[in-house]
Amino acid sequence: MAEVQERATRELARVGEVIEPLGARFAEAGEELALVGGPVRDAMLGRLGNDIDLTTSAHPEKTERLLAGWADAIWDMGREFGTIGCRKGGWTIEITTYRSDTYEPTSRKPEVAYGTSLEGDLGRRDFTVNAMAVAVPGTRFVDPYGGIVDLAHRVLRTPGRPEDSFSDDPLRMMRAARFAAQLGFSVAPEVVEAMTAMADRISIISAERVRDELVKLVCAPHPRRGLTLLVETGIAERVLPELPALALERDEHHRHKDVYEHTLTVLEQAMAMEDRLGGTPDFVTRFAALMHDVGKPRTRRFLPDGTVTFHHHDVVGAKLSRKRMKALRFSNDTIEAVCRLVELHLRFHGYGSGEWTDSAVRRYVRDAGEELSRLHVLTRADCTTRNRRKADRLRRTYDDLEARIERLAEQEELDAIRPDLDGNQIMALLGIGPGRQVGEAYRHLLELRMEHGPLGEDRAEEELRAWWAARSETQG
Repeated sequence: MAEVQERATRELARVGEVIEPLGARFAEAGEELALVGGPVRDAMLGRLGNDIDLTTSAHPEKTERLLAGWADAIWDMGREFGTIGCRKGGWTIEITTYRSDTYEPTSRKPEVAYGTSLEGDLGRRDFTVNAMAVAVPGTRFVDPYGGIVDLAHRVLRTPGRPEDSFSDDPLRMMRAARFAAQLGFSVAPEVVEAMTAMADRISIISAERVRDELVKLVCAPHPRRGLTLLVETGIAERVLPELPALALERDEHHRHKDVYEHTLTVLEQAMAMEDRLGGTPDFVTRFAALMHDVGKPRTRRFLPDGTVTFHHHDVVGAKLSRKRMKALRFSNDTIEAVCRLVELHLRFHGYGSGEWTDSAVRRYVRDAGEELSRLHVLTRADCTTRNRRKADRLRRTYDDLEARIERLAEQEELDAIRPDLDGNQIMALLGIGPGRQVGEAYRHLLELRMEHGPLGEDRAEEELRAWWAARSETQG
């Protein structure tokens, strides 16, 4: 506890330079102001950033007037929710009027009503660790629900009955999983029990809000914690049913664990290699790791000798991933990136001991496109065997494939594979205008490029004339 208080004192002194004068400004106008929620929690964890949340007794119109002449910039996009934003120096600040959010049983959007006290505002928050405040001026610590104790014990509880909290805003059930993943906290038994009993309630939440929580969870430091909680409480069956479905299957290569456990291990191993992708959490790679085997339940077949096969689960998995991501309203670019990785995650296993021709390597790179670096990570992460000899062999084989890709790239700019002639050159050479024939000619030259490497313009022109003559004779 003393360590928590020491960190909080240090962090609050830093933020106090900006919020103490602002608190005095509000007090002079007869209004209350307090640092609240996540910033207070993060101050006690020693990780306070430059984005801070404040709550006030003032309504938005008065807040805006009090900020005028003090803030460097002011915006009001959140006015309908009682929030006015501003910037002061290097700080980004959001100030929200005391409020309470509730959902009607069939509503997808909260109804916002202004509150009358700081304690009342804290009582409507999701978890006790987010229901602490520091009133300014004077830095008075307000903790009516024991958040500092729960923070010290690294546990998530709700300020009141969890059933009431989740009934007011069912998305808080996913937030419990997300905070467990972000902070590494455990979730109190009564909270888990309420999540399990109320899992169906998540269905009233919009797909966009569910998606945003899922992205934060997957990109957190401990996603396994959050995902496991969603599966165990039944919430995953409502928002990402492909994940719990994996727990029923056995992986033919990993009989000591089911596909669900294998999937979580692949996710964690992909995370461990994110330094290859810039060193920050990469949602596309992580989500592709989570979805890479979702086609297995649909493709499982038992053979007479007792073995199990999952033929084409890569293709089926890509289709299932696309359907789920569309339902969750992901962007087209994100969907395409994830589905390409899912569809290609088995391609490397055709490499054997390096028997691929150069043209096969070129096709691997072409098909991966911009996702090649992510495909390297996912393919390596997909090896979870406990057989050290087999794992070492797979790693060495993929090292060899990457080395070949690098050598070919140096030789022929492999990352920008295209025919030796462009569309304009094709039309000029063949004396044709834009249309289907140009596309056919382009694809023919591309296949030659993939098979033989760079041809040069002279040979490309010869090959194109020969193809065109043969084509004309066939169709003539």
